[in-house]
Amino acid sequence: MGYLPTLTPLQCDDLCYKHDIEVSVRLRFVTVMLLLRLTFSTLFVYEFVMCLISFAWQPGTTTPLRLMGNRDEFYARPTAPLGEWQDTPELVGGRDLEAGGSWLAAKPGGVVAALTNVRDLQLSVPPGAPSRGELVANALQCGDIEAWLTKLSEGEALRYAGFNLLVATPQRLWHLHRGRDRLALSEVAPGVHGLSNADLNSPWPKLLHVRGALEHTLLPSGYFQAWPTAVQRAMQNPQEAAVEELPDTGVGLELERQLSAAFIVGERYGTRATSWLTLDSHGHIEITEQRFGPLGRFEGETTLALPNRITKSGFA
Repeated sequence: MGYLPTLTPLQCDDLCYKHDIEVSVRLRFVTVMLLLRLTFSTLFVYEFVMCLISFAWQPGTTTPLRLMGNRDEFYARPTAPLGEWQDTPELVGGRDLEAGGSWLAAKPGGVVAALTNVRDLQLSVPPGAPSRGELVANALQCGDIEAWLTKLSEGEALRYAGFNLLVATPQRLWHLHRGRDRLALSEVAPGVHGLSNADLNSPWPKLLHVRGALEHTLLPSGYFQAWPTAVQRAMQNPQEAAVEELPDTGVGLELERQLSAAFIVGERYGTRATSWLTLDSHGHIEITEQRFGPLGRFEGETTLALPNRITKSGFA
Protein backbone atom coordinates (compact mmCIF):
# COMPACT_ATOMS: atom_id res chain seq x y z
CA MET A 1 0.00 0.00 0.00
CA GLY A 2 1.36 3.41 -0.98
CA TYR A 3 2.04 6.14 1.47
CA LEU A 4 -0.69 8.81 1.62
CA PRO A 5 0.67 12.10 2.91
CA THR A 6 -1.28 14.05 5.45
CA LEU A 7 -2.01 17.59 4.26
CA THR A 8 -2.48 20.57 6.47
CA PRO A 9 -5.52 22.79 5.93
CA LEU A 10 -3.22 25.42 4.38
CA GLN A 11 -1.82 22.88 1.89
CA CYS A 12 -5.35 21.78 1.01
CA ASP A 13 -6.34 25.38 0.31
CA ASP A 14 -3.25 25.83 -1.85
CA LEU A 15 -4.04 22.75 -3.91
CA CYS A 16 -7.65 23.81 -4.37
CA TYR A 17 -6.51 27.25 -5.47
CA LYS A 18 -4.11 25.80 -8.07
CA HIS A 19 -6.84 23.44 -9.30
CA ASP A 20 -9.28 26.35 -9.69
CA ILE A 21 -6.70 28.29 -11.73
CA GLU A 22 -6.09 25.29 -13.99
CA VAL A 23 -9.82 24.81 -14.55
CA SER A 24 -10.28 28.53 -15.23
CA VAL A 25 -7.46 28.55 -17.82
CA ARG A 26 -8.93 25.50 -19.55
CA LEU A 27 -12.39 27.03 -19.63
CA ARG A 28 -11.04 30.28 -21.08
CA PHE A 29 -9.12 28.35 -23.75
CA VAL A 30 -12.23 26.38 -24.72
CA THR A 31 -14.29 29.57 -24.80
CA VAL A 32 -11.78 31.32 -27.07
CA MET A 33 -11.65 28.35 -29.42
CA LEU A 34 -15.43 28.20 -29.62
CA LEU A 35 -15.62 31.91 -30.37
CA LEU A 36 -13.01 31.57 -33.12
CA ARG A 37 -14.85 28.60 -34.57
CA LEU A 38 -18.13 30.55 -34.50
CA THR A 39 -16.50 33.53 -36.18
CA PHE A 40 -15.02 31.44 -38.96
CA SER A 41 -18.14 29.35 -39.44
CA THR A 42 -20.21 32.54 -39.71
CA LEU A 43 -17.68 34.22 -41.96
CA PHE A 44 -17.04 31.35 -44.32
CA VAL A 45 -20.40 29.61 -44.52
CA TYR A 46 -20.97 28.93 -48.23
CA GLU A 47 -17.85 31.02 -48.95
CA PHE A 48 -17.45 29.65 -52.48
CA VAL A 49 -18.79 32.82 -54.07
CA MET A 50 -16.40 35.37 -55.56
CA CYS A 51 -14.89 37.81 -53.13
CA LEU A 52 -13.67 40.48 -55.53
CA ILE A 53 -15.01 41.57 -58.92
CA SER A 54 -14.27 44.47 -61.23
CA PHE A 55 -16.21 45.02 -64.43
CA ALA A 56 -16.67 47.50 -67.26
CA TRP A 57 -20.27 47.91 -68.42
CA GLN A 58 -20.51 49.61 -71.81
CA PRO A 59 -23.91 48.86 -73.39
CA GLY A 60 -24.23 49.80 -77.03
CA THR A 61 -20.58 48.99 -77.81
CA THR A 62 -19.09 45.92 -79.49
CA THR A 63 -18.14 44.49 -76.07
CA PRO A 64 -20.74 45.56 -73.48
CA LEU A 65 -19.17 43.61 -70.59
CA ARG A 66 -15.64 42.90 -69.42
CA LEU A 67 -15.44 41.26 -66.00
CA MET A 68 -12.73 39.77 -63.82
CA GLY A 69 -12.98 38.29 -60.33
CA ASN A 70 -11.30 36.23 -57.63
CA ARG A 71 -12.86 33.36 -55.76
CA ASP A 72 -11.56 32.84 -52.18
CA GLU A 73 -12.26 29.54 -50.43
CA PHE A 74 -10.90 26.73 -48.28
CA TYR A 75 -8.66 24.55 -50.43
CA ALA A 76 -10.24 21.40 -49.02
CA ARG A 77 -13.68 22.26 -50.39
CA PRO A 78 -14.40 20.06 -53.45
CA THR A 79 -14.66 22.08 -56.65
CA ALA A 80 -15.08 21.40 -60.36
CA PRO A 81 -13.05 23.59 -62.72
CA LEU A 82 -14.53 25.74 -65.47
CA GLY A 83 -16.54 23.56 -67.85
CA GLU A 84 -19.98 22.38 -68.90
CA TRP A 85 -22.10 21.11 -66.02
CA GLN A 86 -22.83 17.40 -66.39
CA ASP A 87 -26.41 17.63 -65.12
CA THR A 88 -27.11 20.99 -66.81
CA PRO A 89 -24.88 21.05 -69.92
CA GLU A 90 -26.22 24.39 -71.14
CA LEU A 91 -24.49 26.05 -68.17
CA VAL A 92 -20.76 26.72 -68.18
CA GLY A 93 -18.70 27.73 -65.17
CA GLY A 94 -16.74 26.54 -62.18
CA ARG A 95 -18.84 24.62 -59.66
CA ASP A 96 -18.87 24.00 -55.94
CA LEU A 97 -19.32 20.24 -55.52
CA GLU A 98 -20.36 20.48 -51.88
CA ALA A 99 -23.45 22.67 -52.32
CA GLY A 100 -23.87 22.49 -56.11
CA GLY A 101 -23.76 26.19 -56.92
CA SER A 102 -21.31 28.56 -58.58
CA TRP A 103 -19.67 31.95 -58.21
CA LEU A 104 -19.44 32.79 -61.93
CA ALA A 105 -21.24 31.03 -64.77
CA ALA A 106 -22.74 31.70 -68.19
CA LYS A 107 -24.90 30.12 -70.85
CA PRO A 108 -24.97 30.33 -74.64
CA GLY A 109 -27.14 33.14 -75.82
CA GLY A 110 -25.27 35.77 -73.84
CA VAL A 111 -26.32 35.53 -70.18
CA VAL A 112 -23.78 35.86 -67.36
CA ALA A 113 -24.24 35.66 -63.58
CA ALA A 114 -21.69 36.39 -60.85
CA LEU A 115 -21.88 36.53 -57.06
CA THR A 116 -19.96 37.98 -54.13
CA ASN A 117 -20.84 37.50 -50.49
CA VAL A 118 -21.46 40.24 -47.94
CA ARG A 119 -19.10 39.96 -44.96
CA ASP A 120 -20.99 41.35 -41.98
CA LEU A 121 -21.17 39.38 -38.73
CA GLN A 122 -24.11 41.52 -37.58
CA LEU A 123 -26.23 40.48 -40.55
CA SER A 124 -28.99 38.12 -39.44
CA VAL A 125 -29.03 34.83 -41.35
CA PRO A 126 -32.09 32.55 -41.09
CA PRO A 127 -31.45 29.01 -39.79
CA GLY A 128 -30.91 26.57 -42.63
CA ALA A 129 -30.28 29.35 -45.17
CA PRO A 130 -29.82 27.93 -48.69
CA SER A 131 -26.53 28.19 -50.54
CA ARG A 132 -26.04 31.54 -52.22
CA GLY A 133 -24.32 29.81 -55.10
CA GLU A 134 -27.66 28.45 -56.28
CA LEU A 135 -28.63 32.01 -57.23
CA VAL A 136 -26.14 31.94 -60.09
CA ALA A 137 -27.63 28.76 -61.55
CA ASN A 138 -31.19 29.99 -61.00
CA ALA A 139 -30.45 33.29 -62.76
CA LEU A 140 -29.23 31.44 -65.84
CA GLN A 141 -32.19 29.07 -65.95
CA CYS A 142 -35.12 31.34 -65.17
CA GLY A 143 -37.48 32.28 -68.00
CA ASP A 144 -37.76 35.98 -67.12
CA ILE A 145 -34.66 37.43 -65.46
CA GLU A 146 -36.19 40.75 -64.43
CA ALA A 147 -39.32 39.14 -62.95
CA TRP A 148 -37.20 36.63 -61.03
CA LEU A 149 -34.90 39.33 -59.67
CA THR A 150 -37.88 41.51 -58.73
CA LYS A 151 -39.36 38.65 -56.69
CA LEU A 152 -36.05 38.24 -54.87
CA SER A 153 -35.89 41.98 -54.16
CA GLU A 154 -39.40 41.91 -52.68
CA GLY A 155 -38.29 39.58 -49.88
CA GLU A 156 -37.27 36.20 -51.27
CA ALA A 157 -33.60 37.18 -50.99
CA LEU A 158 -33.89 37.43 -47.20
CA ARG A 159 -33.81 33.63 -47.04
CA TYR A 160 -30.09 33.84 -47.90
CA ALA A 161 -27.03 35.20 -46.16
CA GLY A 162 -25.78 38.52 -47.51
CA PHE A 163 -24.77 38.71 -51.17
CA ASN A 164 -24.36 40.75 -54.35
CA LEU A 165 -25.69 39.20 -57.54
CA LEU A 166 -24.85 40.47 -61.02
CA VAL A 167 -26.85 39.24 -64.03
CA ALA A 168 -25.95 40.49 -67.50
CA THR A 169 -27.17 40.24 -71.09
CA PRO A 170 -25.72 42.25 -73.99
CA GLN A 171 -28.37 44.92 -73.38
CA ARG A 172 -28.88 45.02 -69.59
CA LEU A 173 -27.00 44.50 -66.34
CA TRP A 174 -28.76 44.09 -63.00
CA HIS A 175 -27.33 44.26 -59.48
CA LEU A 176 -29.18 42.76 -56.51
CA HIS A 177 -27.79 43.60 -53.07
CA ARG A 178 -28.85 41.77 -49.89
CA GLY A 179 -27.22 43.42 -46.89
CA ARG A 180 -28.00 44.04 -43.24
CA ASP A 181 -29.86 47.32 -43.80
CA ARG A 182 -30.74 47.18 -47.47
CA LEU A 183 -32.31 44.84 -50.00
CA ALA A 184 -32.31 46.52 -53.39
CA LEU A 185 -32.42 45.75 -57.09
CA SER A 186 -31.03 48.23 -59.61
CA GLU A 187 -29.77 48.43 -63.17
CA VAL A 188 -26.07 49.22 -63.28
CA ALA A 189 -25.10 52.52 -64.88
CA PRO A 190 -22.53 52.44 -67.70
CA GLY A 191 -18.98 52.70 -66.42
CA VAL A 192 -16.34 50.81 -64.48
CA HIS A 193 -17.46 49.28 -61.18
CA GLY A 194 -16.25 47.03 -58.40
CA LEU A 195 -17.72 44.58 -55.92
CA SER A 196 -16.15 42.99 -52.89
CA ASN A 197 -17.86 41.88 -49.68
CA ALA A 198 -19.96 45.02 -49.21
CA ASP A 199 -22.19 47.06 -51.54
CA LEU A 200 -21.39 48.08 -55.11
CA ASN A 201 -18.32 50.34 -55.31
CA SER A 202 -17.70 50.37 -51.54
CA PRO A 203 -14.25 52.00 -51.31
CA TRP A 204 -12.27 49.05 -49.96
CA PRO A 205 -8.55 49.32 -50.86
CA LYS A 206 -8.37 46.17 -53.01
CA LEU A 207 -11.55 47.15 -54.87
CA LEU A 208 -10.17 50.60 -55.67
CA HIS A 209 -6.93 49.05 -56.90
CA VAL A 210 -8.45 46.53 -59.32
CA ARG A 211 -11.11 48.98 -60.49
CA GLY A 212 -8.38 51.49 -61.27
CA ALA A 213 -6.49 48.87 -63.27
CA LEU A 214 -9.61 48.12 -65.30
CA GLU A 215 -10.24 51.83 -65.91
CA HIS A 216 -6.74 52.03 -67.38
CA THR A 217 -7.61 49.39 -70.00
CA LEU A 218 -10.31 51.70 -71.35
CA LEU A 219 -7.84 54.45 -72.16
CA PRO A 220 -7.11 54.82 -75.89
CA SER A 221 -3.34 54.54 -75.27
CA GLY A 222 -3.32 50.84 -74.40
CA TYR A 223 -6.81 49.41 -74.73
CA PHE A 224 -6.04 46.02 -76.29
CA GLN A 225 -2.66 45.64 -74.66
CA ALA A 226 -3.90 46.16 -71.10
CA TRP A 227 -6.88 43.74 -71.10
CA PRO A 228 -6.74 41.36 -69.40
CA THR A 229 -3.06 41.60 -68.38
CA ALA A 230 -3.18 44.79 -66.30
CA VAL A 231 -6.34 43.78 -64.46
CA GLN A 232 -5.03 40.26 -63.89
CA ARG A 233 -1.88 41.70 -62.35
CA ALA A 234 -3.96 43.77 -59.94
CA MET A 235 -6.26 40.84 -59.13
CA GLN A 236 -3.28 38.63 -58.28
CA ASN A 237 -1.55 41.16 -56.04
CA PRO A 238 -1.01 39.62 -52.56
CA GLN A 239 -0.20 42.91 -50.82
CA GLU A 240 -2.32 43.62 -47.74
CA ALA A 241 -3.83 47.02 -47.06
CA ALA A 242 -2.53 49.44 -44.45
CA VAL A 243 -4.28 49.18 -41.08
CA GLU A 244 -5.80 52.65 -41.33
CA GLU A 245 -7.46 51.70 -44.66
CA LEU A 246 -9.12 48.50 -43.45
CA PRO A 247 -12.91 48.18 -43.29
CA ASP A 248 -14.50 46.97 -40.06
CA THR A 249 -16.70 43.96 -40.79
CA GLY A 250 -16.54 42.53 -37.29
CA VAL A 251 -13.93 39.79 -37.83
CA GLY A 252 -11.08 41.40 -35.91
CA LEU A 253 -8.03 43.33 -37.06
CA GLU A 254 -5.74 40.39 -37.88
CA LEU A 255 -8.27 38.59 -40.06
CA GLU A 256 -9.42 41.87 -41.60
CA ARG A 257 -5.83 42.49 -42.67
CA GLN A 258 -5.39 39.00 -44.15
CA LEU A 259 -8.59 39.37 -46.16
CA SER A 260 -7.63 42.82 -47.46
CA ALA A 261 -5.34 41.43 -50.16
CA ALA A 262 -6.82 41.07 -53.63
CA PHE A 263 -5.08 37.69 -53.89
CA ILE A 264 -5.06 35.83 -50.57
CA VAL A 265 -2.18 33.40 -50.01
CA GLY A 266 -2.60 30.78 -47.28
CA GLU A 267 -2.17 27.12 -46.45
CA ARG A 268 -5.82 26.28 -45.76
CA TYR A 269 -7.72 29.25 -47.19
CA GLY A 270 -6.95 31.61 -50.04
CA THR A 271 -7.65 32.67 -53.60
CA ARG A 272 -8.46 29.52 -55.55
CA ALA A 273 -9.37 31.05 -58.91
CA THR A 274 -9.02 34.17 -61.02
CA SER A 275 -11.62 34.31 -63.78
CA TRP A 276 -12.28 36.80 -66.56
CA LEU A 277 -14.76 37.04 -69.38
CA THR A 278 -16.01 39.20 -72.22
CA LEU A 279 -19.58 39.41 -73.49
CA ASP A 280 -20.01 40.95 -76.93
CA SER A 281 -23.01 42.67 -78.44
CA HIS A 282 -24.06 39.51 -80.31
CA GLY A 283 -24.09 37.37 -77.19
CA HIS A 284 -20.78 35.57 -77.67
CA ILE A 285 -18.94 34.89 -74.41
CA GLU A 286 -15.30 34.00 -73.83
CA ILE A 287 -14.33 32.97 -70.31
CA THR A 288 -10.98 32.01 -68.77
CA GLU A 289 -10.26 30.51 -65.35
CA GLN A 290 -6.87 30.22 -63.66
CA ARG A 291 -6.76 27.88 -60.64
CA PHE A 292 -4.52 27.97 -57.58
CA GLY A 293 -3.73 25.71 -54.65
CA PRO A 294 -2.27 26.29 -51.16
CA LEU A 295 0.23 29.14 -50.91
CA GLY A 296 -0.86 30.39 -54.33
CA ARG A 297 0.49 27.41 -56.29
CA PHE A 298 -0.67 27.56 -59.94
CA GLU A 299 -2.75 24.49 -60.84
CA GLY A 300 -4.10 25.09 -64.34
CA GLU A 301 -5.96 27.30 -66.80
CA THR A 302 -9.05 26.79 -68.96
CA THR A 303 -10.55 29.01 -71.67
CA LEU A 304 -13.95 28.39 -73.24
CA ALA A 305 -15.94 30.23 -75.92
CA LEU A 306 -19.74 30.16 -75.81
CA PRO A 307 -21.80 30.81 -78.94
CA ASN A 308 -24.61 33.31 -79.13
CA ARG A 309 -27.37 30.69 -79.14
CA ILE A 310 -28.15 27.12 -78.10
CA THR A 311 -29.98 24.46 -80.07
CA LYS A 312 -31.96 21.45 -78.91
CA SER A 313 -28.99 19.20 -79.65
CA GLY A 314 -26.43 21.39 -77.94
CA PHE A 315 -24.35 24.49 -78.58
CA ALA A 316 -24.89 26.15 -81.96
